[in-house]
Amino acid sequence: MNPVLMQKYADFAVKVGVNVKPGQNFIIQCPVEGAAFARACAKAGYEAGAKRVEVRYNDEQVSRLQMEHGDEAVLCDVKPWLVRSYLDYAEDEGSVCILNIVARDPEIYKGLDGEKIQKAMLAQRTALKAWQEYTMNSLVQWCIVAIPTVAWAKKVFPGVSNEEAVEKLWAAIFQVCRVTEEGDVVEEWKQHVKRTAARRDRMNELDLVSVRLQSANGTDLTIGLAEDAIWQGANEMAHNTKVNFIANIPTEEVFCAPHKDKVDGVVKSTRPYVYNGEIIENFTVVFEGGKVISHTAEKGEELLGKLLDSDDGSRRIGEIALVPASSPIRQSGVLFYNTLFDENAACHIAFGRGYPTNIKGGTEMTTEQLLEKGLNHSAIHEDVMVGSEDMNITGTTRTGETVTLFQNGEWAF
Repeated sequence: MNPVLMQKYADFAVKVGVNVKPGQNFIIQCPVEGAAFARACAKAGYEAGAKRVEVRYNDEQVSRLQMEHGDEAVLCDVKPWLVRSYLDYAEDEGSVCILNIVARDPEIYKGLDGEKIQKAMLAQRTALKAWQEYTMNSLVQWCIVAIPTVAWAKKVFPGVSNEEAVEKLWAAIFQVCRVTEEGDVVEEWKQHVKRTAARRDRMNELDLVSVRLQSANGTDLTIGLAEDAIWQGANEMAHNTKVNFIANIPTEEVFCAPHKDKVDGVVKSTRPYVYNGEIIENFTVVFEGGKVISHTAEKGEELLGKLLDSDDGSRRIGEIALVPASSPIRQSGVLFYNTLFDENAACHIAFGRGYPTNIKGGTEMTTEQLLEKGLNHSAIHEDVMVGSEDMNITGTTRTGETVTLFQNGEWAF
């Protein structure tokens, strides 16, 4: 791993992605294997003026042991201190910002009791709901980036040594995140954000009420949009701090909120999806009146069923995101087995909760008001990839006009 590129990546993630400002508390969440990168981010945080940098390490091998040997009741008993450890900062005049560094083994829970894992995960999401409101509503600055670990790298690049797999994954991450030795990563991202924002603004100008996705593989899905829905993409502003940030690095999407009751048709996945430490592949889902009425999958069908049965909102979708086939992630030819990257290789939908920020004035609304607008509510938000190189997408405007949005997997404007 090139230390110069790693520091460039860390500096960009902290100073542009999170966009840490003087006087803020800065939380870094990182796998234990990524201590060197966490230190680089901590350095960048203090350089940006953070008054406190707190690094919280996690160990997925310990998490597997807990899932394997822990009693279900104990795993579901999430203590209040966990959410308070975030809220104590967030309630300090919104002075907290957070960087999540991810590097998960896609099959960390393979072979374990899927039902127990599902219950434990839902219990944690429920316990952290008050903190998730801060991120889902973009009240604070937050960003997600990824670094390699051996387990993840070996899944992406099998058949080579551990060291080579990790080096290859570092190289792939740097490539798709526009991090090069000779280039100016900040300037590259400024231009990328400008292009993406222009497409976002054009989508909002069209005043669409629905979009239709069609591919030769059998996908034919019509998605009605929530009332007062707005398209987002590129960067966004934290409402509490009025600071711009980039939530996901990389990001190639322009996304919007579907109406929870207005999704009809068939959609097929085009890339594997990792859920609760296991893989779902080649699924077909049928929607009627916004709800999934049937599903199949070549691999992980039972797991997909568990996802869809998570709660009342998990059989409906909370996001439709448009991503061109020419995105750097898809062009890299690498299947990352990591949603942060793979969702930026293809158009995708998300089972579960929608973002209040995708509704005009949504961050000021109650859950009930958002439901009235058609925004889906759920404890989960799971992005699954459905785009292909031959995908065509049309939109219907409020005046009834049909507009071409994508032709053969690419933006039509």
